[in-house]
Amino acid sequence: MSNKPVPNPIQRRRLLTAVAAAGASGWLPPAWAQTAGRAPLALTPRQSEGPFYPVALPADSDADLLRNGIRNYRPNQVAWVEGVVKDPEGAPVSGAVVEIWQCDENGHYHHPGDGNRADPAFQGFGRVTVGADGRYRFKTLKPAPYTGRTPHIHFKVKLGRHDLLTTQLYVAGHPGNPQDGLWWRLSAADRAALSMPFVPDATTGGVRAEFPLVVMA
Repeated sequence: MSNKPVPNPIQRRRLLTAVAAAGASGWLPPAWAQTAGRAPLALTPRQSEGPFYPVALPADSDADLLRNGIRNYRPNQVAWVEGVVKDPEGAPVSGAVVEIWQCDENGHYHHPGDGNRADPAFQGFGRVTVGADGRYRFKTLKPAPYTGRTPHIHFKVKLGRHDLLTTQLYVAGHPGNPQDGLWWRLSAADRAALSMPFVPDATTGGVRAEFPLVVMA
């Protein structure tokens, strides 16, 4: 068994860039050459944070947004939102923190800018730290609209002290999308990357959306 170290993703990117410039790709060790011929994954498009990121993180900020302390929120449709945080080479970004925040079914946020009118049973914000597989999963409600905005969920990805990504997840095919200024200003490719179907999930009885996140770690 070889004891030669395999470089981390950043080291590997630098190595491949240098090799391409030198025209010497043939000498790459097998462990590095496996990813040398693949096109990098496209970074997840960025979008604005919006005005309703929490002023202070709530005491309950786990991955279940339908339970806030001892209160239970019962939406019309439970949704599971999940995915994997990867770098452009497809490697999971272990240790990344994924945060989401959204309005309740009546279109209100837990935020003074919205009058703190959200249902107190709805957590409204959640965060998870991904493991070695890069996977995250949240239990929440299928995103709801409010005045001027189509249904969406805000996302932020952090690693240590660095913000890697701020973006928004949309419901694919929702009739309100073309009337939303942030959505229609996206390119067709970016709309496809940020708009995901919420499909029935027989296991949970709710709906599920898979939202992959590609970031430069």
